Amino acid sequence: MKKIFLFASFLATLLPNLVAQDQHFTQFYASPQMLNPALTGAFEGRYRVSAIYRDQWRKVLDEPIRTFAVAGDLRFDPPGKTTTNDAIGLGLSFFNDKVNVVDFSTTQIAISLAYHKALDVDARQFLTLGVQGGLTQRNINYASLNFQDEFNGSTGYELPTGEVLPANNFAYPDLNVGLNYSARFGRSGALFAGVALHHIIEPDISFYRQGVEGEKLFRKISGHLSANIPLGSTRASLLPRVLYSQQGPHAQVNVGTNFRTAIGKYGSSALHLGGWVRPVRNNDGFGIDAVVALVGFEVSNVVFGISYDINPRALGFSQRQGAFEISVAYLGEYENEEILCPKF
Repeated sequence: MKKIFLFASFLATLLPNLVAQDQHFTQFYASPQMLNPALTGAFEGRYRVSAIYRDQWRKVLDEPIRTFAVAGDLRFDPPGKTTTNDAIGLGLSFFNDKVNVVDFSTTQIAISLAYHKALDVDARQFLTLGVQGGLTQRNINYASLNFQDEFNGSTGYELPTGEVLPANNFAYPDLNVGLNYSARFGRSGALFAGVALHHIIEPDISFYRQGVEGEKLFRKISGHLSANIPLGSTRASLLPRVLYSQQGPHAQVNVGTNFRTAIGKYGSSALHLGGWVRPVRNNDGFGIDAVVALVGFEVSNVVFGISYDINPRALGFSQRQGAFEISVAYLGEYENEEILCPKF
């Protein structure tokens, strides 16, 4: 009965009139290609491999909602390069978002390309244009669901259903574009600012009434701003981050700061401690969606991040919905510390 109630709510809100929002990560800088395709190749090294995992509603559902993403990107010189500091970024990303209680999943694979244009001879400023194309598949397993007319009156749900259901999977193309500006100031300070437009073609994403107006994925516009502010020395710094995104009638802001301090005699490792808040605007008004705590570690070329969201509005005090995230990234051929790169 719990599955039937949850599925009925899911079906009523998601399938018949599906103008949905995207998946999102609290550690948005740990999934840069999903944040902005212009961040493809924006890192200190020649290649990067990263992964991030999120689950939520663990205290409410027997199986939490899980989101997983993995990505890889390269940074290399443009063909025919002579004396310029320009670079090209090429990336491949994959994500899967799954609602286990109704066995509903969204899977995407995307390719990103970015051109990093140096704005000065010292490579202290870059302006980047990035594009991303992807293919997304949505799937629901009807065999995992029970309907009222399947109940035989005594022992269980064994009768055939008379429900008319659409095809249980379909795919659609997607297109995103973004700009990013990065600048270095002083010895180790840095500033990053970007804007991205996602779902330019507003693809149909409903299982029902394909092609009908109103059954599309809203375009999403997002802007992000971050900085690396040294605190007296290169061993400690503040890393403020702001992300604003709007998609149809929905909007959210992620705002917070990480404190980074180097560890060890030579500072080859570092510790991050951060606090964040996420206000959102939905159909029911404006409010705080989550308060977040984050801890991160840098060990040589590897960056780890762990965060936990607490939703102050959801259900009752004893059933606060939390979302747990863990991320890891490896930077290969880490050879140029002057390349600008936001972390977390």
